[in-house]
Amino acid sequence: MKRFFTMMALATCAQFASADGMQSLEGFMKSAKNGRADFTQTVTAPAKDGQQPKVKTSTGNFEFQRPGKFRFDYKKPFEQTIVADGKNLWLFDVDLNQVTQRAQDQALGSTPAALLASAPDLTALKADFSLSSAPDQDGQQWVLAEPKAKDGQIKTVRVGFVGEQLATLDIVDNFGQRSVLKFGNMQVNGQVAAATFQFKPPAGADVVKQ
Repeated sequence: MKRFFTMMALATCAQFASADGMQSLEGFMKSAKNGRADFTQTVTAPAKDGQQPKVKTSTGNFEFQRPGKFRFDYKKPFEQTIVADGKNLWLFDVDLNQVTQRAQDQALGSTPAALLASAPDLTALKADFSLSSAPDQDGQQWVLAEPKAKDGQIKTVRVGFVGEQLATLDIVDNFGQRSVLKFGNMQVNGQVAAATFQFKPPAGADVVKQ
């Protein structure tokens, strides 16, 4: 699951009227400065040896402040917190009482987090991603983003909009694992406390720097 955390800043259900996914994405890059939403994440591992694929579902809350700050609070089935503070990326596993700290610029790279939370505009996105409108599906308008760097973990990212709302983030990695995030109750350009994107390892937690 740690591969998908950062990807996850993935992401904000902004509200934009547009004719296709690319226009919605451009509107998001220009207009959405911060926001918060609920999310459901479904991770499906590729089937092996004729067995059914393994599926894991998580739920929680997401907040972001562009450029470069976001927070994922996983609530179920396990508590986990992921915070990007603009300098470091923190991952806190509550059950293990373990914190992983990484330099944010090295951890994000060509990930969905960089796609939606870090890049300042569409031109900057195009430096790292090949972007194109994809066919409508499931009542949504889609953008397909393919990282130009081929040595990363992410193969493709699809971003889906419903009307004026960004609704889905669909990620496939180079191992064939698929992660689908669906967002709800999004509020954009409101007040987000600065402390939201600050993280201090809890007393007694094991801190691992990578």
